[in-house]
Amino acid sequence: MKKIFFCLIVATVLLRPEGILAQKKTIANKPFDPKDRPKNLSDDALMELVQKQTFRYFWDFAHPVSGLSRERSNAAYDYGDEVVTSGGTGFGIMAMIVASERKWHPRDSVANRLLKMVKFLSKADNYHGVFPHWLNGATGKTIPFSRRDDGGDLVETSFLMQGLLCARQYFDQDTPVERELRSRIGWLWNETDWNWYTRENPNQLYWHWSPTNGWAMNFELRGYNETLITYVLAASSPQYPVSAQVYHKCWAVSNNFLNGRSYYDITLPLGYPFGGPLFFAHYSYLGLDPRNLKDRYANYWEQNVNHTMINYRHCVENPGKFKGYGESSWGLTASDTYNGYNAHSPTNDFGTITPTAALSSFPYTPEQSMKALRHFYETMGDKLWSEYGFIDAFNETQNWYADSHLAIDQGPIIVMIENHRTGLLWNLFMQDPDVQRGLKTLGFESPALR
Repeated sequence: MKKIFFCLIVATVLLRPEGILAQKKTIANKPFDPKDRPKNLSDDALMELVQKQTFRYFWDFAHPVSGLSRERSNAAYDYGDEVVTSGGTGFGIMAMIVASERKWHPRDSVANRLLKMVKFLSKADNYHGVFPHWLNGATGKTIPFSRRDDGGDLVETSFLMQGLLCARQYFDQDTPVERELRSRIGWLWNETDWNWYTRENPNQLYWHWSPTNGWAMNFELRGYNETLITYVLAASSPQYPVSAQVYHKCWAVSNNFLNGRSYYDITLPLGYPFGGPLFFAHYSYLGLDPRNLKDRYANYWEQNVNHTMINYRHCVENPGKFKGYGESSWGLTASDTYNGYNAHSPTNDFGTITPTAALSSFPYTPEQSMKALRHFYETMGDKLWSEYGFIDAFNETQNWYADSHLAIDQGPIIVMIENHRTGLLWNLFMQDPDVQRGLKTLGFESPALR
């Protein structure tokens, strides 16, 4: 959540709509016209189209030097066009696996692109094997996320590693490119020193460390939020694992961990009142399969379904009386908004709907998500559909429609729709032997554990 609240401070004054996307549109052979989108599609064809169109963000719009995923499609934060994101790149890697499996691009082409990216990462700045939130996509040098946040970011690195481990599982052929890709991913994975971020205390795990600022951020990873995947991977590390104690003494010790209360007659096992923004139910679960995943605290399928349904019910009942809310237009999560950037949720609702919220929830709410998808595409498509899929967000009360896309919002759309359709990324991630060991270490039960 720290990242979200930092953005709330800076985005209002620094976010601007001009930049990369606008420049790209001026040089295209033919300007993109959302009115030309295909009509009368079946459910399956529509999901495929949305996945494929959204994938263009990670393939066509990737940084030309590194191949890593750009932070956003519009220039922001006065850093120019070079900002790439480690976490968003992890989401993009998982999207590339989908592209290979669905034959949007040849398998060898995708493998070569990933090898280029992994080679770049092997030379990029890292801090005890942990990557910063932002990198310069041309040089690999750290771009500070804030004055003190200029070093390793354990959570963003976990999002990156989640994608890399899926790629290691998927690209299993005995070819020179795929052998080298697996080997290089293994090097990056093995060199990530998760245990360093405990500060030698088995009851703590920290988000950041910087060689110039040390532990000054002082941000412990306490749940429940988007960072469950960080603990799973930290416990799975073959070289620098953390113990189960830190999971139970840090992650599970928080005022916002256990819940058990009902909202709209739906019980929420864990987390903030009304569940918080929906990215809590997405980022950790792009690879981590929540289907009947349990530990001593919760059944995580129940957690995510109920969290999503509370978010949906809030938008349907619409206590704020915002324009456009309803059964076909719902979904509150972190995104751009009319006055900057915000982590939208039922307790922080200003009328902004973010398409990734409903679309990345397809596994949990397939009927409600399909209604939203058809509404966004068929009814509102002239305003929402773009060359990279749906725009980031919109607010009908304010008559505002984003001219931006964010890697961390676009990626989950592709991956979670695929998990709904085939379970591809869930199956790959859960088959990883290191992940299997880590989940057992933390006391998880799952049908996928052997």
